[in-house]
Amino acid sequence: MSGLSSLQRAWRNALLSVVFPLALAGCSTWSAPTSIDDAPLRERAVSATRQDVRVSAAVLGSEDSRRMFGADINRNNVQPLWIEVQNRTSQSLWLLQSGTDPDYFSSLEVAWSLHSHLGTTTNARIDDHFNALAFKNPIPPGETRSGILLTNPDRDPKLVNIDLFGSRTLIPFTLFVPVPDDLPDTRLALTLFKYPDQEITDYHDLASLRAALERLPCCAIDPQATTGADPLNVIAIGNIGDIGAAMVRRSYHRNLHEADLAQRLFGRKPDVVLRKQAQAGAPATSIRAWLAPIRFNAESVYVVQVGRPVGGRFAHKGGADDVLHDDVDEARNFLVQDMMYSGGLEKLGFVNGVGPVPQAHARTTLNGAHYFTDGLRAVMFFATRPLSFSNVEILKWVPYLEERESAAREGNADAGK
Repeated sequence: MSGLSSLQRAWRNALLSVVFPLALAGCSTWSAPTSIDDAPLRERAVSATRQDVRVSAAVLGSEDSRRMFGADINRNNVQPLWIEVQNRTSQSLWLLQSGTDPDYFSSLEVAWSLHSHLGTTTNARIDDHFNALAFKNPIPPGETRSGILLTNPDRDPKLVNIDLFGSRTLIPFTLFVPVPDDLPDTRLALTLFKYPDQEITDYHDLASLRAALERLPCCAIDPQATTGADPLNVIAIGNIGDIGAAMVRRSYHRNLHEADLAQRLFGRKPDVVLRKQAQAGAPATSIRAWLAPIRFNAESVYVVQVGRPVGGRFAHKGGADDVLHDDVDEARNFLVQDMMYSGGLEKLGFVNGVGPVPQAHARTTLNGAHYFTDGLRAVMFFATRPLSFSNVEILKWVPYLEERESAAREGNADAGK
């Protein structure tokens, strides 16, 4: 039998009538921008200079993305960040992109989101365009390089780490960069609270600081000041830029939920809320922090709640992610370990403060949650990175490690009776 049957020809014509328009559409949905001028970004960029290096950074809004990428990639939960580095040193430098965002997107990863199934030629042009806009390493001595790093979204202002690596050299920067198009619920906006100087007590020795930290409230309260809320189990001391940089390097991002507003301390909602997500966007560690009316050698002191949600990575999205898991000490210790790896932790100690709560008599907090604890607060002192494990000084306030070992020995002895 030769040729096509009338039925086959009908199917072929119908298929072509669908495929050809799709192919043409795939080739026409994206076109290279006529101009990728970064002058508008340069005009509003935040800059800093250190050790013969000047850096500048600006976040791209949706209009910037359409102008430079030919598409609003911000709609895909990508936040493009323009960075410029002027290297006036005598050696080449590398921008450590994972220091800016450990989960940053590669250029081809985001370019792929614009690909069409039948637009092979256009897809290649998209890839080439995105690659051309990306920040390129290294930055040779005496030269200036600029380009775009594709990061995860942050609210206004975005804390931007820029770590520049050279031979036996790390030149770190921390910038607070405005975010265009950020229209937050005013209740969920970042509040950089500041006390009047006359309301702040500045301590200059560790003994008096420890006493002040142990006098702080054990827990937050609800807005009506009638119900005890989650325990205040961590203290963070240092410059907000150094603390924030350490958090960003360990994938903590600002993420304030409605339920966080129910936690009050010093008569106000948390000054900042961070969350570290687990695999596939599952809820994980949460951090609520309040600036305290005390300082240590002119450094800020933040009182912090650290917890994990019930169910952790096994909880359903949108479910119990705001209900506190009862083992708050595990969450506290996880944060301590995370900050050890952050490169920003200088000192660590433990003080009394929350008060012991045995598991058999767990304390009730908001949402009907329960928790138990050994009653200690971890006190973390931050400095400008890079620091290593060997740099961390362990303060002998409450000898936490020794107490844990002693408790373990007593438990084993009881079990053997």
